[in-house]
Amino acid sequence: MQSIALSLVVGAGAVLGVSALIVVLAGRSNRVALGVGSGGALLAALVGLPGAITALVSGASTDVALPWSLPVGSLRLGLDPLSAFFLVAVFVVFGLTALYGIGYLAGYHDERRLAPVTAGFNVLFASLLLVVLARDGVTLLLGWEAMSVSSYFLVTFESERDSVRRAGTTFLIATHIGALALVALFALLARHAGGFAFAELARGGQTAFAGANLCFVLALLGFGAKAGFWPLHFWLPDAHPVAPSHVSAVLSGVMIKMGIYGFCRVLAFLGPPPLWWGALMVIVGAISGLAGVVHALAQHDLKRMLAYCSVENVGIIGLGLGLGLLGRHYGVALVAALGYAGALLHVLNHGLSKSLLFQGAGSVIHATGTGRMDRLGGLARRMPATSLAFLVGAVAICGLPPLSGFVSEYLIFLGAFGNGGLPAHAVGLVLTALAALALMGGLAAGCFVRGVGVVFLGEPRSDNARHAHEPALAMRAAMMTLALACVALGFAPVVGVGLVARAAATLAGAAGLPSLGSLPALSGLAVVLSLLVAGLALLRARLLKSRSVAHGPTWGCGYAQPTSRMQYTAAAFAEPILGPFALALQVRTQAQLPEGYFPRAAHFERNVGDTAGERVLVPAWRRFLHLALRFKVIQHGRTQIYLVYMLVTLVALLLWQMGGGPGG
Repeated sequence: MQSIALSLVVGAGAVLGVSALIVVLAGRSNRVALGVGSGGALLAALVGLPGAITALVSGASTDVALPWSLPVGSLRLGLDPLSAFFLVAVFVVFGLTALYGIGYLAGYHDERRLAPVTAGFNVLFASLLLVVLARDGVTLLLGWEAMSVSSYFLVTFESERDSVRRAGTTFLIATHIGALALVALFALLARHAGGFAFAELARGGQTAFAGANLCFVLALLGFGAKAGFWPLHFWLPDAHPVAPSHVSAVLSGVMIKMGIYGFCRVLAFLGPPPLWWGALMVIVGAISGLAGVVHALAQHDLKRMLAYCSVENVGIIGLGLGLGLLGRHYGVALVAALGYAGALLHVLNHGLSKSLLFQGAGSVIHATGTGRMDRLGGLARRMPATSLAFLVGAVAICGLPPLSGFVSEYLIFLGAFGNGGLPAHAVGLVLTALAALALMGGLAAGCFVRGVGVVFLGEPRSDNARHAHEPALAMRAAMMTLALACVALGFAPVVGVGLVARAAATLAGAAGLPSLGSLPALSGLAVVLSLLVAGLALLRARLLKSRSVAHGPTWGCGYAQPTSRMQYTAAAFAEPILGPFALALQVRTQAQLPEGYFPRAAHFERNVGDTAGERVLVPAWRRFLHLALRFKVIQHGRTQIYLVYMLVTLVALLLWQMGGGPGG
């Protein structure tokens, strides 16, 4: 059965490769590109998803070495519960996003060639499959590089804009800095284990080795740069807003989760975790989550707000991983299993809800031509399906019952509260995780009340918002399917927990997850809340049935002619919430204050920059460039000189080896 599952997943990859090749050969035919490219991605998801589910249900593992040998390592593919779980998320999100893309890309049909973006989408899809299926370090790195390069071309789809080119360059630099850390990581692991195959690396991890701490740091840097942990997230708020919205959906929904997958995979190669690993992950998760949601509150662009919310949710996943590491270190199976289970389930929940939110944002931009929240408003009446789908995604991602996000955060809370057996100093870390998770939930709720209220409620703030319309049927179908998935996992938490049970138990070093008798109670809570809302809606309808109901403008505090300018703006709504965090934000204000008794003009604008980028990374980058320029003297532009450099280096390495260096 496991070999059949692997064959189906590999077959999905073959479908993607063939469809991408046909799109490239089709040249300038947008009709062929959209039909074959998006159709191929849909077909691949339909072919591969049953295989991933089969592998996840069976719980078995398989490992196949293909005859194609690599210069180092080998081409090995396989499936186990961890990879099968991530494959389920990849197939669901990519398949529904491909459906969404059929309607979304139709708007570009007469403006530009669609072959690059559709072929690139399928190559990205296939590269993620290779990353998750890889059973050899070199194979994983090949898939990782293909994923990074194809993502770059998708992000820079509208490359004629300066902001897009800058974001693409930042993304490329960040992803390759992370890739260098991963090359060093697998080189160290292979040196200790004697090979790059995961089976060899796992055997090497059964015994502690001196380089384990360095490998953990390299894994956190390399995979954390892709996942978006603070401060390695600096590429993410720039790349997501400029990418096409269906691309943003898969970048945030599943691509950044490859960082989480890789980190979880490598943990099995590093042996028993010391205390500081778990402590560092709790701290990184707390800082990432709080910094992400605070910066999200300060944004004026809808997609940029969602990008920072991805940083927040990666922080929640980091908190779960930190609890899992703490539980493993102290041998407390309850904390370890629930921490890992909550982290993995949040990977799926965030993939569904954030893909839904980016698709909703794309529908808004498609209908109005802008993502500036202060140019929108009143869209709930004009785009009811989109507004409902966006609301479902917002409730789910805030971790509110009765939707999916509540279940994963509930597991992390449950693991944190079940800290019996941990020493006092570890309990302090657990309490830090609890406080951070609770604060993130409150701030996230405020963030999405602001987003939904400013964008969908009130009166339109521009003519574009006033004439907005629902998107194409394919786009609405994809959003509604994702919304139903968020609802289903909230009403049936046992299904979501069942999906992550085997993978979480393997990471926790336990036979299985502890019995969770509270899961049926969560289902009951979801039903009660739904019945309560439905009952209130019926009561309202009955009370209004015998009365005449008139629609009018929002009350304008006594003004005779209220206008949309009198509504709360996104900045005004967030101002009281952001007050306590002002010192941690990079606030830039531009103001033209009113002058005289009858002022002709006034202007006020406040923007918040990225703290990590502007206070940490940009200054560090400038110092690095300044230092690098000092070595410019060795660049003569003469080939002969460069050959001498190479010869001297080779001789030095030979002497080092002969003198007893590693491997000599």
